[in-house]
Amino acid sequence: MKALIESIVTPLVDYPDDIVITETEEETKIIYHLTVNQEDVGKVIGKNGRIAKAIRTVVYAAKSDANKRIYLDIM
Repeated sequence: MKALIESIVTPLVDYPDDIVITETEEETKIIYHLTVNQEDVGKVIGKNGRIAKAIRTVVYAAKSDANKRIYLDIM
């Protein structure tokens, strides 16, 4: 899942080396924390959050474990 998130976000940002994706797994959910360079935050979120919503939609659709919910936190 980290590779999917990285492949979606990399073309959007100016500083692809600053992309950090961390995974936190709990009993009922998996949370992915996406951190990008401060100058790229607006590009990843998009106007009115449209790009962030689209990224979340793709990630949620690609989940592999049906028992755990997946969350994407963009910082």
